[in-house]
Amino acid sequence: MSEVILSDSNFENEVAKSKGLVLVDFYAEWCGPCKMMAPAIEKMAKAYEGKVKVCKLNVDESPAVSTMFEIQGIPTLIYFKDGQPVGKDVGFQSEEKLKQSIENHLA
Repeated sequence: MSEVILSDSNFENEVAKSKGLVLVDFYAEWCGPCKMMAPAIEKMAKAYEGKVKVCKLNVDESPAVSTMFEIQGIPTLIYFKDGQPVGKDVGFQSEEKLKQSIENHLA
């Protein structure tokens, strides 16, 4: 399974009502660091298939969710467990740091 594309309309069903760990990547098309991190996010989606739901939310296209979580800088990664936010990383994350964060939230 690849990343799930989120919007203001499907966020609740895909994240808030999900069981287990969900990683949401808040990004924008024009964001350089977001583009640099995209391959690592995609790799994590494949590596953790069945363990972590990996989602992407375009902040320009989904302002309501972005505002709800006070997204001020991108990329921002928010980890949700059973629908509740449990962690946040702001700014570019290396593949190794991303993997470490996922493992920490799975533990």
